[in-house]
Amino acid sequence: MPKVGMEPVRRKALVDAALKTIGHHGSLTVTMSEIARAAGVSPALAHHYFGSKDQLLVETIRSLLRQLRADAVTALATSETPRERISAVLRISFQANQFAPHVVAAWLAFYSEAQRSEEVRRLLVVYARRLHSNLLSGLKPLCGAADAGRIADGAAAMIDGLYIRQSLKAAPLSIDASVALVEDYVAGQLQTAIAARIAPHPTPSPRVGRGKDEG
Repeated sequence: MPKVGMEPVRRKALVDAALKTIGHHGSLTVTMSEIARAAGVSPALAHHYFGSKDQLLVETIRSLLRQLRADAVTALATSETPRERISAVLRISFQANQFAPHVVAAWLAFYSEAQRSEEVRRLLVVYARRLHSNLLSGLKPLCGAADAGRIADGAAAMIDGLYIRQSLKAAPLSIDASVALVEDYVAGQLQTAIAARIAPHPTPSPRVGRGKDEG
């Protein structure tokens, strides 16, 4: 019988263990027994709290998303300008507890799982939409909705690509280097978009060679 008051502690331990175990294996082929062993509990207790490995995996993704959201809310609350909001979102995407090798490996495993699990796919769509929305909140005041959407899409694609590159481990980038790459992209795109908006429209040249009826 589980001890009273221990459920939140053990549930968190199982989620943390699932993340580490999946990350170290690089796939979702881990068993509930392996996760339970890493958490220091029995497989029976793991099943008692989560019912199945799939339910534990879903809760692990939700835990990652909750942490990302909480960190983003805190960072955005202290950002005073639109440009600071963009930088805050980028920094959150590469913070140490998300960009650690085993967490990166787990993210990739979850994306693979999304090809067969509708619930996992839905959670990852929530993440993508939230990232896009947070980027738009800083980009729109600077360059307008159309350019903001395009730049947000590009920045999100770069973030995903850097996670994939990190998983290769052959030439991993540091957190600062990863942030700097996306910052450079955003800065360049903003500069181009803003310049296009403020550039004077060319004055039409007088027409020459008018028809004889135009006198």
